[in-house]
Amino acid sequence: MTVPTTSPDHDANGGGTGRPEEAVLRPHAEQAFAAELAALAAADDRPRPPAWRLSPWAVTTYLLGGVLPDGTVISPKYVGPRRLVEVAVATLATDRALLLLGSPGTAKTWVSEHLAAAVSGRSTLLVQGTAGTAEEAIRYGWNYARLLAEGPSAAALVPSPVMSAMEQSAIARIEELTRIPSDVQDALITVLSEKTLPVPELGIEVQARQGFNVIATANDRDRGVNELSSALRRRFNTVVLPLPGSEDEEVDIVTRRVAQLGTALELPPVPAATEEIRRVVTIFRELRSGQTTDGRTRLKSPSGTLSPAEAISVVTQGIALAAHFGDGQLRPHDVAAGILGAVVKDPVADRAVWTEYLEAVVRERRDWAPFYRACREVSG
Repeated sequence: MTVPTTSPDHDANGGGTGRPEEAVLRPHAEQAFAAELAALAAADDRPRPPAWRLSPWAVTTYLLGGVLPDGTVISPKYVGPRRLVEVAVATLATDRALLLLGSPGTAKTWVSEHLAAAVSGRSTLLVQGTAGTAEEAIRYGWNYARLLAEGPSAAALVPSPVMSAMEQSAIARIEELTRIPSDVQDALITVLSEKTLPVPELGIEVQARQGFNVIATANDRDRGVNELSSALRRRFNTVVLPLPGSEDEEVDIVTRRVAQLGTALELPPVPAATEEIRRVVTIFRELRSGQTTDGRTRLKSPSGTLSPAEAISVVTQGIALAAHFGDGQLRPHDVAAGILGAVVKDPVADRAVWTEYLEAVVRERRDWAPFYRACREVSG
């Protein structure tokens, strides 16, 4: 899971501008963590694959965190099994592409961005997969004004992020690969197998330079939407990113991320809210697993995923309410509405699930009485 540590004021090189009016809401990974990447590069004396900015060991340290010999602290960007990260990094050093698969909210996009930033120094060569993604997003397009005026030419060609990555020895990222129509997905086969992209209109081809690779992400809930062909699947090594294994691990993830989001969004400071964060995480884990923490009560699960990403959103919203409309302390009524909105996606089935959980579980926990009353109030 993600644990970003961004500062609200960053210039294009990752340094603070000192001018809030120029602050970007969300700097790219290579900007927000430029100091960590530079420290790792300076301390990194291990072998690096061709065109990589860091060695595989340093890339893994950047993702998982650590302390360098000079005392520099590298913050964790992902909290999870080390072996998964090592396999993902090792895959990028081979001729196979990497597919990050998992439930929504398991940090696939965040891991993809940070891997690209650490390996090639840029994370912006991105294709966002949707049902409307065209083949030009994978291959190339044309500047039609120049095309009509001059005919096919190199100057009229508009490279896709994938083509740019091939030319620049970089990592291309493809988000939500299984959302892309199957015929568009197949445009990747030649790129991944032959490491070349033909441009028949110009009678040329673009050959990938050393350092090029592709990281794709997909939700395991999207299976059957646009299933990958066997030919394309063989070109990927799949790494499945799991949900947090323990409650403490998930609480730590949510706490770190909420703190950093509050800084990035310049929310008024709210004192530590560990109790409410743990409550939100407990509720989400119980509904996700279909049973209470003690295993005594079986529960129905709602239609949503209730991942750490949703927990982070609920707590961040609660902090905004507490800061702007409350007494500055995060209290049960600040998170109650957010939890209701996260759980109840289907107004009929999910509301029944939530009502049952509220009455059978929350009501019976004596120390949760203020939270129960707050939930009853917002539930109507």
